[in-house]
Amino acid sequence: MKNIVLKFLALFMIFSFTTASANEHATAGSEAMSTHKEETYQSKPFSEMITGFLESTGIVALINPDPNELNAKGEKMSDFHKGAGRVLMIILTFFLFWLAIAKGFEPLLLLPIAFGGLLANIPVANIAGAHGFLGVIYSMGLSNEMFPIIIFMGVGAMTDFGPLLSNPKTALLGGAAQFGIFGTLVGAVALSQAGFVDFTLQQASAISIIGGADGPTSIFIATKLAPELLGAIAVASYSYMAMVPIIQPPIMKLFTTDAERRIKMTTLRHVSRLEKLVFPVLVLTLAILVLPESTPLIGAFMFGNFLKESGVVERLNDTLQNALINITTIFLGLGVGSKLAADQFLVPDTMFIMVLGIVAFSVGTAAGVLMAKLMNLFPGHKINPLIGSAGVSAVPMAARVSNKVGMEYDRSNMLLMHAMGPNVAGVIGSAVAAGVLISLFQ
Repeated sequence: MKNIVLKFLALFMIFSFTTASANEHATAGSEAMSTHKEETYQSKPFSEMITGFLESTGIVALINPDPNELNAKGEKMSDFHKGAGRVLMIILTFFLFWLAIAKGFEPLLLLPIAFGGLLANIPVANIAGAHGFLGVIYSMGLSNEMFPIIIFMGVGAMTDFGPLLSNPKTALLGGAAQFGIFGTLVGAVALSQAGFVDFTLQQASAISIIGGADGPTSIFIATKLAPELLGAIAVASYSYMAMVPIIQPPIMKLFTTDAERRIKMTTLRHVSRLEKLVFPVLVLTLAILVLPESTPLIGAFMFGNFLKESGVVERLNDTLQNALINITTIFLGLGVGSKLAADQFLVPDTMFIMVLGIVAFSVGTAAGVLMAKLMNLFPGHKINPLIGSAGVSAVPMAARVSNKVGMEYDRSNMLLMHAMGPNVAGVIGSAVAAGVLISLFQ
């Protein structure tokens, strides 16, 4: 018994000694860390901390930019793009806000694009970079064609082919408006041959599609033929789509007389449900047989329309027309706006693309109006030439503009439903034109 007690006391003393030693080491380590922290804090004066904070602000970044700052592509930016260029682009985005809110120019497109542009020009944050949230949005839906396909589904679900089917000859107006695409292609190639610009045939083809005023199609073809110009083409296309109410009316009035603007068109015939069901399937079948390259866009467009006309999947139709297309429009607008960064927008190539784009769009508008005037030379019901401008595929913006201009001269002259015929024909026409260009030049 005595031996057991002695052994127990020996173990207790060893344990006590070990614990005390450990506590001493822990205390010493803690004191050393505390001393180190104090030395660290004391080594960085408060004034230096304030100076560091000020140097990280946007004001300093704009006035005295970092000489080593890189853009979204990992390239060094010029002093102009880092300073004055950003200020100019921020002012431009506020102008777009004003157009969307005060003037009502397609706010669904213009507001997300403009806000994306504002975010893209914030210094230091690199929101439009590869790992910024705008860069992620761009990569996940624009560079891989996903957003254009979804948009075409939604537009198809909102489209009524009744006006086109009731007056099939208005499809000629949609076809004529595509002249802006091919006319601009020829012009761009001619300028390249003359040495004014240095665009390849594929790049010129991708740029020319802007003439159709069809953002999703422009993104689709740019991805196929000129991915390096995708950002500039997307910005130009959607900018002109949003500014249809500004660009088109002067052209429409230039090529029409007062009497032509007052022409009242006859009431449309009733189109049966069977016709509306057969039409999307027929168009898609023709596209598959003749121009398979156009089927991704035409297929999505006709799928959305077929769901609508079937009348048996109202939940899916409602989702396409509302929730899905609204969500996609938000992401698409922000993604396009990310390319309004000064270093990407204020460059010669983008400026030239914007110029070619406005020429293409203007030519397409004029061609539709002139085609309507030509058709009026033949016997039959007269067509108000104002609806010819709706041949571009900005649905339903161009049709609303045709109606608005017509009502300026006669408040009782409702052209909206008549203009929807060439407008939806223009959507199909621009997708077909894109398929032709991809088939020829890819």
